[in-house]
Amino acid sequence: MKRSPPLLTGTLACLLAIGAAQAAAPRTVTDPQAPRALAGDSAVQVQWTDPAQFSEIRQSSNRFEAERGNWVEQLAQYLRSAAGKRLAPGQSLEVTITDIERAGDYEPWHGPRANDIRILRDLYPPRISLTFSLRDAQGQVLAEGERKLSDSGYLHNLGLQRSSDPLRYEKKLLDDWLQRELRGAAGR
Repeated sequence: MKRSPPLLTGTLACLLAIGAAQAAAPRTVTDPQAPRALAGDSAVQVQWTDPAQFSEIRQSSNRFEAERGNWVEQLAQYLRSAAGKRLAPGQSLEVTITDIERAGDYEPWHGPRANDIRILRDLYPPRISLTFSLRDAQGQVLAEGERKLSDSGYLHNLGLQRSSDPLRYEKKLLDDWLQRELRGAAGR
């Protein structure tokens, strides 16, 4: 049996380690391998269209920074959790997020040190577009439609200004929608 030279074995091990590190590295929201729906059995199903087509990416002044992380999945998980608390027993909700534009934007014209800083101004309100279907325990549609959510006064919410959550404005937008849409859901 012929053995591989030690250098080849070391090189192969290094390549495997690099490949494993890249697989464990955080993905961008536009990564083709990133999920497009939340897994698991739940009364609230959330999926989303291709984030590369979201306004947050297409209209960003710094596309590289806008793509970083898994903020779409984080918002979907938050939506599942918040909606699940508001549904009556037996009800189900299916949501498809079709567009997101996060609060704030990048203003690279302030110089290279400000290129990756998200600036919050009234000019850049959070926006989320979605379609949904709310059903009762028998599967009958209680409500469905398309909604375009926006909050032009997002900077005036003093409670949110103290939060360090980078998605606080988008989560508040989802909370407000759920409160309006599912109001009285327990009594339906």
